[in-house]
Amino acid sequence: MIRYYAKENGRLKELTTPEVGCWINVSPPFSREEIDKFSEQFLVPIDFLTDPLDIDERPRYERDEDVRLIIFATPVLNNGIDRENQAIYMTVPTGIIITIEHVITICGWENPVLEQFLSEKVRHFDPADERKFVLQILEQNVNRYLLSLRKLNHKRNVIEKELYESSRNMEIKQLLSIEKSLVYFVNALNANELLKMKMKRTNFLHVNDDEDLLDLFEDIIIDNSQALDMSKVYTDILGGTMDAYASIISNNLNIVMKRLTTITIVLMIPTVIASFFGMNVKIPYFDTEHKGAFFMILIISLVISSLVALLFRRRNFF
Repeated sequence: MIRYYAKENGRLKELTTPEVGCWINVSPPFSREEIDKFSEQFLVPIDFLTDPLDIDERPRYERDEDVRLIIFATPVLNNGIDRENQAIYMTVPTGIIITIEHVITICGWENPVLEQFLSEKVRHFDPADERKFVLQILEQNVNRYLLSLRKLNHKRNVIEKELYESSRNMEIKQLLSIEKSLVYFVNALNANELLKMKMKRTNFLHVNDDEDLLDLFEDIIIDNSQALDMSKVYTDILGGTMDAYASIISNNLNIVMKRLTTITIVLMIPTVIASFFGMNVKIPYFDTEHKGAFFMILIISLVISSLVALLFRRRNFF
């Protein structure tokens, strides 16, 4: 799906045909024929359009004459089939293609960062100002990482509270999903940071002559570093807590087994006494003619069982 947008009177307007200075957004669904036709129409190398569609593509930038390409990683919710055993968030490549007349964005997945611009939740953006518009996209991408990290950390705290009294594997699986997401984030943020540092050093966006844009770019790099540090800290904390709570679950299981063993010992005492007196031999004062033998045996069993249970109670076996 190829759509054209431009700002008119401060509002984002969808165009029927492309104009100079408009924003062209290529989003799914689209076919290979549409991509080929688009490449011929706007004189964009076909690799610039297909590379961002590869989920394993690394963040990088490239130039081909007057056309520039930027690929960066964006966090998105994982809507796969087996979501329970997969990461909550995954990272996908997003491409920005800068031509002489247009800014083109392309992504093979539903992109929450670009949706922020389409829904006009980002203030003071104008596709005609290509340098600031590209920086704003990168800024919103970093903000998306920070928001996702806060959600993951909140979810981790909730799971940890449930894990205190739990001996199930479900909470551990959920923590594993968070850990996978954090691993994706660490790798993606590290690659994005290297990309931005190289872009700043080579002046790829031609912002070094504009103090405001340069300050914005430096703020984006700082925020990216902050998100990277947060993801590393959360990864370390999660790794430690998973080991600790694995020990807690094992300890809870040991406590349950100890209680069951203690109960079994207490209940075994009446069985042993009943078996002893049930043997086919004569026992003084407890022969078959003694009318109170049954009650005496019952009392003995209860007394001994109570004494053993009291002993176990004092030793905190219950």
